[in-house]
Amino acid sequence: MAQKYRIYINEKVILITTALPDKPEKYQAIDAEHFDLKIIYSWVIKHSASFFYVLCDDAKAYMKSVMKNITLIEAAGGLVQNEAGKYLFIFRNDKWDLPKGKIEKGEKTKVAAVREVEEECGIKVSRLDEKICKTYHTYIYKGRVVLKKTHWFMMQHKGKAKLVPQTEEGITDVQWFAKPQVNYILQNTFPSIIDVLEKAELITGTV
Repeated sequence: MAQKYRIYINEKVILITTALPDKPEKYQAIDAEHFDLKIIYSWVIKHSASFFYVLCDDAKAYMKSVMKNITLIEAAGGLVQNEAGKYLFIFRNDKWDLPKGKIEKGEKTKVAAVREVEEECGIKVSRLDEKICKTYHTYIYKGRVVLKKTHWFMMQHKGKAKLVPQTEEGITDVQWFAKPQVNYILQNTFPSIIDVLEKAELITGTV
């Protein structure tokens, strides 16, 4: 099976892969030898294509080299399920999202994930479960191209605490959604969030 990683730039995706994509005609190839996220960032944004791929022999080693060449910001967050089987989503920057935030200096990843969920939604996490996946997206921060690596965990919440959006972080709404309602989320969310939902087996066959 091919090793692959996805790096998102807005709605566009760069696939780091050890095998050709399933539909290579949809993708624009990027030369692996000269790949530099800082340099190609603007080119990808301006390009008419939405899908790009970099073919390499070892995707994990290649991703490590990509991360060494750019300012890396590490974050953590969670997909929270309550006792009724509903899932917690936030509304920020006009899109549905999952609670997450930057890992503070010296802070453990799991601790940061729980802290960010509790701060952004006003609830208490009753249990931290398995890690779901990691996602990567690139953007401009303080005039520089940076790569954000986010660690995602499954979490549980007990009780019926009032949801309180952390407005100072730009969050305007927090809601629980039953599994059949997640299709509503998919109409207005980020590609990286779709990845998380798919890895958590909440949805299938969208990416």
